[in-house]
Amino acid sequence: MPAWPKSVYTFGANLLTAGAEWRLRQKRSALGAQKRTFDVLVGHLARTSFWQGNGVVAGMSYDSFQARVTPRSYEQFAPIIERVRKGEADVLWPGKCAFFAVSSGTTAGRTKYLPVTEEMLGHFRRAGLDSLLYYTVRMKHAAVFRGRHLFLGGSTALTPMDDVKPHEAYAGDLSGITALNLPPWVEKHLYEPGLEIAQMTDWPAKLEAIVQRTSGLDITMLAGIPSWVLILAAALREKSTQGKRRISNLQGLWPNFECFVHGGVPIGPFQEELRAALGPTVNFHEVYPASEAFIAAQDTDAGLGLRLMADVGVFYEFIPMADFDESRLDQLGRKTIPLVGVQTGVDYALVMTTPAGLARYVIGDVVRFISTEPHRLVYVGRTKLQLSAFGEHVIEKEVTDSLLAVTRRNGWTIVNFHVAPVFVNTHTGQTKGRHEWWVELRPGTVTTPTGPQMAAALDLELQKLNDDYEAKRKGGGLDAPVVRLVMPGVFEHWLKFQGKWGGQHKMPRCRSDRLIADELAQITMFARD
Repeated sequence: MPAWPKSVYTFGANLLTAGAEWRLRQKRSALGAQKRTFDVLVGHLARTSFWQGNGVVAGMSYDSFQARVTPRSYEQFAPIIERVRKGEADVLWPGKCAFFAVSSGTTAGRTKYLPVTEEMLGHFRRAGLDSLLYYTVRMKHAAVFRGRHLFLGGSTALTPMDDVKPHEAYAGDLSGITALNLPPWVEKHLYEPGLEIAQMTDWPAKLEAIVQRTSGLDITMLAGIPSWVLILAAALREKSTQGKRRISNLQGLWPNFECFVHGGVPIGPFQEELRAALGPTVNFHEVYPASEAFIAAQDTDAGLGLRLMADVGVFYEFIPMADFDESRLDQLGRKTIPLVGVQTGVDYALVMTTPAGLARYVIGDVVRFISTEPHRLVYVGRTKLQLSAFGEHVIEKEVTDSLLAVTRRNGWTIVNFHVAPVFVNTHTGQTKGRHEWWVELRPGTVTTPTGPQMAAALDLELQKLNDDYEAKRKGGGLDAPVVRLVMPGVFEHWLKFQGKWGGQHKMPRCRSDRLIADELAQITMFARD
């Protein structure tokens, strides 16, 4: 495929980068952008049957919006979304909706159908471009646009929703919907692995096709979930050994490869392995995308949080986790805080109003602001993915950070993990609750730990990070944790059984029940047999 003429590249990419840098330097722009976004969204919502019935009128103040519109979970939106799915017009957003992003999240719950309107597609296009421009601002050059951009995502194939005919509607991964609606210049000059391969649903076959297509291309950017990127890197290295050229990392294959975009899962447990697989000078660029919206992206050094994307068409609110209770969302309308009122160091449930017509939607994510000038945050976990069966209030980030600290200190490499409670059981003699860690180590780890050795280290590390856990442990309310070191392939088997192998699927890190842990136990039992 022809490359951009150098003059066009230099002018266009550098002009966009300069514009992004100017916007990032406007300290107060996020608050002004949120006010403008609110006004625009309310104007559209006021033209729909559902929101008119819930008191939304054009030009209303935020105070009125806060008083009249109840925060809602997906389950509460589902019956209204079903009307949209069946072709009813002007329900949540003006007009009809033809695309629905399918998302099951990471809580092993019901499938979600999220409407993707034309305006929502515009949001994702602009936010995706801005997130990459944030990278060029950090690097002080736009060379990443000179080559191809490889997106290791789920299948872009869309499924016709036959049960809603004669309305014509399609469902699929958000990556598929956005890939089919790319600007022509992106599809022609940047996007890989090409629309044909991107549509493949068979993960091993798709991986092989990507390897065959991209091994000879000039790839400058790679985006994907860390665990799947490592699998791709191994496949590309293996292909190189079959020919005359042998590579130790992807920069040996793609000399201009400079940017790895990651998001959706904490990268910590995979960082050192990724560095070795990708190359010594590849820059890591973190983003925070969701099926509901593109939320934030890295604009500065790692560890300082991600810049909230406040000017791309989504209005944000935040509920302090101290006040959050999903069973009484109808009582929390006045507890929400707009961006102007957030504070650092506080955990918030994320609430958003989007150009898909989902107003005050509680998406289930928990975030914490690192700074407010500018507004940078970190993803903390899921409202439902917490360890609090015994009142210990351990969040996903603390679980991940504890494991990362222990593995780095000991030189252990993690493939996957999950943490669950073990409840009191008089039949087994379990008189107190405890945590159970299911951990799969990378084969070939230099020093292999025992379960009790790792459990003791994790126990101490988690006590450093969480006061409630420390109090429960020292006060006798919780027994010491136990670690189950599982054989290679256990988590792969679980993901495949759940239909989550490949693409954008992620392993739930913790739950306050044993839904996943008991399924892992079944897998390990069958493996022993």
